[in-house]
Amino acid sequence: MNGNDAPDEPDFLPTLRLVDTGANTGEVIYTASSHWSPGGRVFGGQVLAQAIVAAQSTIDDRAIHSMHGYFLRPGDIGQPITIAVERIHDGRSFATRRAQAYQGGVPIFSMIASFQRSDVGVEHQVSAPEGLPDPEALPSAASLLQAIDHPVARAWAKRSIDVRHVEGPVFVGAADQRTAQQAVWMRVLGQLPDDPSLHRAILAYASDLSILEPVMRRHGLAWGTPGLKTASLDHAMWWHRDGRADEWVLYTQDSPSAQGGRGLAFGRMFDREGRLLATVAQEGMVRAPSL
Repeated sequence: MNGNDAPDEPDFLPTLRLVDTGANTGEVIYTASSHWSPGGRVFGGQVLAQAIVAAQSTIDDRAIHSMHGYFLRPGDIGQPITIAVERIHDGRSFATRRAQAYQGGVPIFSMIASFQRSDVGVEHQVSAPEGLPDPEALPSAASLLQAIDHPVARAWAKRSIDVRHVEGPVFVGAADQRTAQQAVWMRVLGQLPDDPSLHRAILAYASDLSILEPVMRRHGLAWGTPGLKTASLDHAMWWHRDGRADEWVLYTQDSPSAQGGRGLAFGRMFDREGRLLATVAQEGMVRAPSL
């Protein structure tokens, strides 16, 4: 994924088209389309992943290790997205990029990301939880969603990422226990290219799919709760080790606090060998008429 040419991407991550190499403006500029999303709003994980791919295109052999972003305005899936990447810093080990996504001339997402060359050093990690069921023992998201008589559920059933909830999903009904923790297994359906940078971008996409659900579980909410309104406000992610998005990833999540119409959640991604791949943090808007 080096150079200014955007790579081939899965169908759920619409391809970027290079507009300006930055020779005159100093910014590398891409345009991109959006996939379908409920309510006609751009899915936050999509524009997040597109910004990462665009920023990565301006980097040599360094891999993204952290990003911090803000979702500034709702995006419209019917309008193209313009992504501008600014080269902020290139050091011997680290490089920094700012990426902004625009629609109609105003920013909808802003991100700063850091990239690092492969290096050696001290190493430790937290352990993956034990005793959880294997993903093969859990029903697929598609099988559960197809049984729900609703157009959004039927559309979600066709998603290219399978998400399997250990504690059961909160698609329509609230969870049995009001707990602020959950674990999901997830993977992309099909095989992806052997590009570690692409897998990191797709893990970022997937990280936004269920991160606010611990907030919902704690308060007896479900995606089908009448009048529920949610939106990602900010998102941070740290990649620790390379992993494959087309192999099962365990995503553990918890919410330490919710207040003022906002909920905070943290997540950790492990591969099946228990290696910690990434850590995620997000604050989101969570509003329900009954609260």
